[in-house]
Order: sequence, then C-alpha cells, then structure tokens
Amino acid sequence: MSLRLARLFTATLIGLSASATVLAAGPQLVWRGDITTARGVVTDVAKAYEKAGKGKLELQPFNTASGIDAVAKGTADLAGSARPGIGGAEQSLTFTPVAWDALVMVTYPSNPVSNITLKQLHEIYMGHITNWKELGGNDAPINLYAVASPADGVEYSLRKLLFGRGNQPVAAPRLYVNVAKLEEGVTLDKQGLGATTLAGVASNKKVKILSIDGVAPSMSTVGSGTYPLYTEIYLVTNETGPKAAEAKDFVSFVTSSAGSALLRAHSLVPYADGAALASKDAARRAAIASTVGTRANVGQAMTTPSAAPAAAPALAASAVAKEAAVAKAQVAGKGAKAAKDTKASVATTAEPSQFAHVVASVTTTAHMGFFGVRSEAFTASDNAKAGGKFAKVLADAVTVKGKPVAKPVVTAPADASEKSNAVATPKVAEARPAAKPAKAAVAKAAEKKPAAASRTYKVAQGDTLYSIAKKNAVDVNQLRAMNGLKDNNVRLGQVLKVGAR
Repeated sequence: MSLRLARLFTATLIGLSASATVLAAGPQLVWRGDITTARGVVTDVAKAYEKAGKGKLELQPFNTASGIDAVAKGTADLAGSARPGIGGAEQSLTFTPVAWDALVMVTYPSNPVSNITLKQLHEIYMGHITNWKELGGNDAPINLYAVASPADGVEYSLRKLLFGRGNQPVAAPRLYVNVAKLEEGVTLDKQGLGATTLAGVASNKKVKILSIDGVAPSMSTVGSGTYPLYTEIYLVTNETGPKAAEAKDFVSFVTSSAGSALLRAHSLVPYADGAALASKDAARRAAIASTVGTRANVGQAMTTPSAAPAAAPALAASAVAKEAAVAKAQVAGKGAKAAKDTKASVATTAEPSQFAHVVASVTTTAHMGFFGVRSEAFTASDNAKAGGKFAKVLADAVTVKGKPVAKPVVTAPADASEKSNAVATPKVAEARPAAKPAKAAVAKAAEKKPAAASRTYKVAQGDTLYSIAKKNAVDVNQLRAMNGLKDNNVRLGQVLKVGAR
C-alpha cells in the first residue's frame, strides 16, 4: 500500500469515527405511550431526529396509561397521549400539544352505513341502539369495540365529548388493549364498530371511516373545526426527570418545520396550524351536549390554549377546577394578570383527579388478565392465554365478553338469556306489600291491591345499570330516577326498583 493511499485510508477512518462520535453524542431517550402518537408523530420524527445527530429514541408503543405512568415513575423520558392530563400523579407532568387529530369511527369496508349522527353515536355507546338497521344498514347487531381502559387517550377524549366526562361507562363488551388491536378486530368483523384516529387509519383500506353528521374527517375539516370530534395529540414530559432538557429538545424538534412536515404526511394538523381550534372548544362541547342531550362540562376544557405545561400542583380536596386553573397559571410564572385571564376563560387541561378516591373491587375470571387495574373491572371472559395484556390498565374497565386479541368476538347463541353479559339472568325478587296492623278486613283489602307495590331486581355479578334496564324493559334514566341514583354505579346484591307490577 502506497504512503498516499495509507494516509487517505487513515483520514477516512478518522472521519467515520468523528461522525460516529457526533451521532453517539446525542442522548438516548425512552419514549412510551399510545399507539396513536407512535404511528402519527413519534416513529418518523424519531428517525429524522436521529438522522440529524440529535440523539436516539427507544420506542415502546403500548397504550396511554402505561406511557404516562412510566414518565411519572421515571422509567421513560417521554410519553404520547391523545388526551390532556386528568389529575393525580399526572399533575406533576407537562402535557405539550403538538398536533390535532380526528377521533373517527371505523367499521367493515362492505358495511352499507357511511354516516352516523352524534346522537346515534351517543345512543350506541349508551346501549340504546344495538342494530345496524337503526342506522339504515343491515339487520344485524352492532358489535361495539373499545379500548379496555377509559384512561386511553382516544376513549377518554371521545367519551368526554359525548358524555361530558371521560370516564363514562359505556356498553362496549368487546375490549382491546390499544387502538391498533381494536382496528385489527374491526377488519375481521363485518358488524364491528370502534373508535380510533384519522392518523392511524387514513391509509388503511381494510376499514371504512364513517362521516359524522355528514362531515367526513380530514386534515381540512379538522383544521377548520367543521368535523366536531377533533382532539389534541400531546407529548408528555417530566421537568424533574434526569433527561428533561433532552426531552424538551425533542418536543421542540417535533414542532419545528421539519417535524411539522412529517406530521402532515400522517394526516395530522400541526398544532400551530390549528391554533384557532382551542378557542372553539367550549362552543363545540356545548353544541355536542345540546345535540346528544347531556351535560357540557363547559368549565373543563378539552384543549390547551397554549403550549404551556398542562399541570398544576395538587390543590386541597375542596378546591374547584377554577382555582386549579389559577394556580397553574401562577406556577407557570404567567403573573397575576395571566392568572386572572385563566380564571375568566376557565381553560385548563389539568382537571382534578377523577380516580383519586375510587375504591372498588376487581371481579374477574381472567387469571390475572387485568392485573394492575386501579378501579372497578368486571369480566366473565377467560383471558387465561392473554397473560398480562392488561397489566398497565390504570382505570375502570368494564367487559363481559371477548379477548384482547385481533379476532372477532363470536356472537352469543340466540337462545342464551343475556349471554352478551356472560351471566344468567337472575330471578326477580318481588317485594310483597306488607299488611297494616289493622282490622282483618283492611288487611284483606290490602292484599287485593298489590298494584301499589314495585317490581324489584337484585343486582347480579356482571350487571350494569344499562343491562338491568334492558332486561326489565325500562329506560335507564327512569331506572336511575326510581332508585334515586346519582350515577350509573350499582352494587352486587343491591335491590333496585324496576317498575310497578
């Protein structure tokens, strides 16, 4: 080898080593979060981030709750979420909105139904509409799919818009661990229906995206706010984490021109491009509430007016949401005027914890399938082969049928009484009128007038207020009123009035 060639070879090695050093110099960050953010935001941006020599991301896509929990515990540096923070440990984290996405309903491609109204969607999740023919489709049951944990970003945001609260129990017996698995289930079920995001299925020809009230979801309709079910996509960081500065740098890269171009390629609207959507949020929620006939929760914003941290220090249990908004503005260093403005607009993404005081049991035959659930979960399905699929579910999950696998759920036999709830219909315990301690004739007359008595029903394992109402042919609102219930919770063994004899 000539001296000149040797020198050239040496210089090349030195150059390669220097390049490798530059690439290695960047931080190694761990990202964990929902499939929605992974597919739409993080995967491609992470590649560009690494290519630019800024650092490398280890991606661990799973679901929203697991990602936020990991960032709070310090086992991950970043998380992705399709919802804002909802209290508890999340109040110490920073939720930075980076894009706008659409919550979309998907079904099987050959399904003749192409449009659904907000009211119909509300009634489906309430269990009042159960057949596709009620939507103008085939005479077939609607197999409603959902993600197991309502704390999932898609589930939480959709339920918040439809019901006024993100943890609203719904009549969705087919549960999956994340939206990717849910989508797989719908592709195999001609009667399936489930919620996911536009970024996740925009190019998926195996599912059909439904219009809402005649408006098809797209970047254009999301950006203008004409499609009503838009939501923010967040990156979640911990300012006290060991790599807080590096994590913040990645968030900045996502919102840069290079990052925004990648977001648009996934049918996402960069956050800055849709900044006006935040100001429309209260009016949007009020309009949806008026349409579906539920509460609007006008004081609890769905969006973030600015990219400021969406968290505030925990307040006393008696503090109201408005005080939390003021405290957040003060902690963020916005000053007294900003705090006053925040109180006036009541726009905050850090709601008081809705699960902080929940104490409930877990009833399951799933052999640890729901291990780690921190609120009530009811299931009668055998998830023995699922292992720890739901190990990171952090909120209430209600299921009575189905396994967390990408297979359609087999419909229960037609002759099975309420087999969709996987429990036999309990006998109705009837309350007999008590005879008054008066004359025999009066007692006899009282026995002849049992119409004044009420039919009752004893709550069995797996029952929900909706299933009880359906079994006894009574409207769920009437059932709630007859029993003086303030919510939809019922207890095992509780005796409910279900109507007059």
